[in-house]
Amino acid sequence: MTTVENEDQTEESRLQLPIPYRYEGVRSVEDVVGEYQHLLPEEQTDSKVRVAGRVMRLRGQGALVFAELRDWTGHVQLFVEQNTAGNFTHFKHLHLGDWIGASGTVMRTKRGELSVKVTDWVLLAPALKNFGDKWKGVSDPEVRYRQREVDLWANDEVREIFLKRGKIIKSVREFLDKKGFIEVETPVLQAVEGGAAAKPFVTHHNALHADLSLRIALELYLKRALVGGFEKVYEIGRVFRNEGLSPRHNPEFTMLELYQAYGDYTDMMELVEQLVANACYMLHSTTVITYQGEEIDLTPPWRRATMEELIFDSTGKSINLAMERDQIALVADELNVSYSKNDGPGKIMLEIYEKTTEPYLKGPVHVYDYPKEVSPLARDHRSKPGYVERFETVIANRELANAFSELNDPKEQRERLQIQASLKAAGDEEAMSVDEDFLRALEQGMPPTGGLGVGIDRLVMLLTDQSNIKEVILFPALRRETTFSDNDRIDTI
Repeated sequence: MTTVENEDQTEESRLQLPIPYRYEGVRSVEDVVGEYQHLLPEEQTDSKVRVAGRVMRLRGQGALVFAELRDWTGHVQLFVEQNTAGNFTHFKHLHLGDWIGASGTVMRTKRGELSVKVTDWVLLAPALKNFGDKWKGVSDPEVRYRQREVDLWANDEVREIFLKRGKIIKSVREFLDKKGFIEVETPVLQAVEGGAAAKPFVTHHNALHADLSLRIALELYLKRALVGGFEKVYEIGRVFRNEGLSPRHNPEFTMLELYQAYGDYTDMMELVEQLVANACYMLHSTTVITYQGEEIDLTPPWRRATMEELIFDSTGKSINLAMERDQIALVADELNVSYSKNDGPGKIMLEIYEKTTEPYLKGPVHVYDYPKEVSPLARDHRSKPGYVERFETVIANRELANAFSELNDPKEQRERLQIQASLKAAGDEEAMSVDEDFLRALEQGMPPTGGLGVGIDRLVMLLTDQSNIKEVILFPALRRETTFSDNDRIDTI
């Protein structure tokens, strides 16, 4: 029989190995390494342990095989001798990515590698497809994002990002819980989408014989909870916007929204500073980070500046809503900023800011006092006609948070939503609709309120130094594959 025939036979018999339904007594690699870290080179113990995970490295030396076994907590070497380990031939022909369970004694090799000297092992699940080499990683972005399960094993830094994501979200919850906020859940399927300017995804509910939208924001139901007596309320949840893909945008993403009775937008400025600084310190033990090669100091307090001030800083142009619309439009023309003929002065001002100023703000900075025209859910500014009490927090050239002194006058809220509805009827797919249930709730009375929304994905991007949102969403939206092959190639570095 030829060597090739022997190899094929071994491969076939590997796939015939019995797979157990469970594997008891497994200890985490982190636990084993921590307990036996003190062992000296060539020191052996009689302590038996049982570990399980994927084989991520395999190297044979005659009657000896070295393998790296990795679980979700770390990796440890398996030291497998032909004379002491059962089923040695099959072990030698394992594939990268195979799941195995192994038991044996703990030792440290002559070269100083902490190892489990295997006496027994069992195949838990074979990897039938090509698996990325741990030492080379997976580099093809198409494979990395589409087959994230491979990416997580092949690239250590990717797994670390998502472990950090979990810690960041945990820190946000703990921070808000300590502040007395109550976490709630609100509907994902909504009869009337609202709370943001965005095009929704629409589906049909057969039993109700009605079209419903996936929520584009968490806002309106959370405010109804506030009306119901929850004075401090928040939700961390998925929202869905039928928009394009970019390094900063994914059609489904995670938002934190919170509402605090008896507060206003200045309270929200302090709250978001504390929340972000707390998450940063929890992760890095400092509030000074490096993002894409630039140092950013997240230590509160942060700079506060009006939109008008920042436009002047970046363009040298002075504009405000006391000017005529044509005067503001002339400034936009001079700056090569496009706008619609139906846009009012506030919308044109926002276009100027978003095109000439926001992309260049390193921050952190609270950009406050927005035009009323572009803020249908925010309360009128207490001293500046035409403006509302709203701010957006910009860090590293992108919006991280959006906050208001919330509009709580049901009559004015109806008027503003009716204006939005007329814009929608005229063809603006991102304009809001009139939500009668929300307006009815406001008529019950909502106290003065500060509201805040934070993009969790962008917060994770900031604190893990990632420039592409796909790196922090476990399974990002991708264009559908047009072809599929059982022999999918995994490109390595």
